[in-house]
Amino acid sequence: MQFIVILKTLGALLLFFSATMLPPLGIAWYYHDGAWQAFLESFCVLVVVGSALWLPFLHVKRELKARDCFLLVTLVWSGLALFGAMPFMLSTNPHLSFTNAVFESMSGLTTTGATVIADVEVLPHAIQFYRQQLQFFGGMGIVVLAVAILPILRIGGLQLYQAETPGPAKDSKLTPRITQTAKALWFIYLGLTVACTLFYWACNISFFDAISEAFATVSTGGFSIHNNSFEHHHNLAMEAIASLFMFLGALNFSLHFAALKSKSLRHYWQDSEFKAYVLFLISIILIVTIVLLAYQVYTQPQIAFIKALFNTVSISTTTGLTSAHFVDWPGFVPVLLMFTGLVGGCASSTSGGIKFVRALIIYKHGLRENKRLLHPNIISPLRLGQQALSDGLVETVRGFMAVFVMTFIFFILLLVAFGMDFESAFGATVASICNVGASIGDAFETFLNVSTPSKWVLTLAMLMGRLELFTIFILFSTEFWRK
Repeated sequence: MQFIVILKTLGALLLFFSATMLPPLGIAWYYHDGAWQAFLESFCVLVVVGSALWLPFLHVKRELKARDCFLLVTLVWSGLALFGAMPFMLSTNPHLSFTNAVFESMSGLTTTGATVIADVEVLPHAIQFYRQQLQFFGGMGIVVLAVAILPILRIGGLQLYQAETPGPAKDSKLTPRITQTAKALWFIYLGLTVACTLFYWACNISFFDAISEAFATVSTGGFSIHNNSFEHHHNLAMEAIASLFMFLGALNFSLHFAALKSKSLRHYWQDSEFKAYVLFLISIILIVTIVLLAYQVYTQPQIAFIKALFNTVSISTTTGLTSAHFVDWPGFVPVLLMFTGLVGGCASSTSGGIKFVRALIIYKHGLRENKRLLHPNIISPLRLGQQALSDGLVETVRGFMAVFVMTFIFFILLLVAFGMDFESAFGATVASICNVGASIGDAFETFLNVSTPSKWVLTLAMLMGRLELFTIFILFSTEFWRK
């Protein structure tokens, strides 16, 4: 284990993260909201700590190995959540406790969107913007951004990128060089965010609102600067726009890259995961719309459809924005939506969840096993579209699903042991480990009243969900620490 290189790279990333304190500092100065001191102090602390870790090892030139990157990525996300909590603690509003501040910071960076702040509308503009900015940087990944723009991170860039990037397709590169791949991903991500901002701005809201909501939408983050999220705007056009950009954020970014490069949409329709995901979303949206109309929650079909569209896309893409109290919707709809959040978005997207491609592979694997019961000697390779999947990949997906289910059950039991009822524990676990943010039960609106031990459990669940379990679990393996 090359601890010197790990500390050097961690220091460099903390120095990079210190720059994220400057935009809120500018916002505080512009609006004269009194929050500037918290961001200035946070900036200074990050510069000092980052420099202390980086400068002593500046001339060390060693390659990061795969196992180094697993430890580094875990330290980076944990460290950024801890240091990112400083503005929440240092500011007079909201002046959160250490536990609540770390929970809020981790929720933003992992694009979970769960909050412990009961009234976000009374926060200073700088704090509001900072919360949105956290999820913006967390959406594509702070490490991926660093690999793209910091030349000092050329050491082990590929391993670092693969260790941080979520999803089963992390070994694929869009370009020959990993830094070019990271830049391509971030240019697409930034382009979608700019486009979403402009569309929102055209809906007659302030530019501050537009960019803040865009940060939450494309990152599939879920933080909003309004207490009742998108319900505040009372704007069906905005909900339709948001549904489109949440969907785009939940798609495999390699499809966006291929479409832009070829100036054609054919790559989307040639992708098996995309086609199945669209069919899945359409089915859920239609079911929810029919239920809302049948129970007369909405009497106008167009309103029922938009509400079903927005909230279904939001939960299934693990964004967590809401335009209605879907927990009060009749029948099985709230639970159905939470299960769509379990599935999540596509591989190599900003979404959380188990990833739709894994669910699709497990579904196809189940069909194949069912066929083998009737024809034991049949040779039937598993395919996604025209691509035959290796047995190794299928075993990897099965292993992930097994570990995910066991971890999911463990977190529910732990929360119940700390005093939560089962419905709230289920909703909070989905919200955290799948980075959905929105929940059912007692924590639907805020996690403020959740007990302190439960908040730390959920904070860990957010981190494990963002890094997809194995990055954390491997650190507890004795073999990992052997020389």
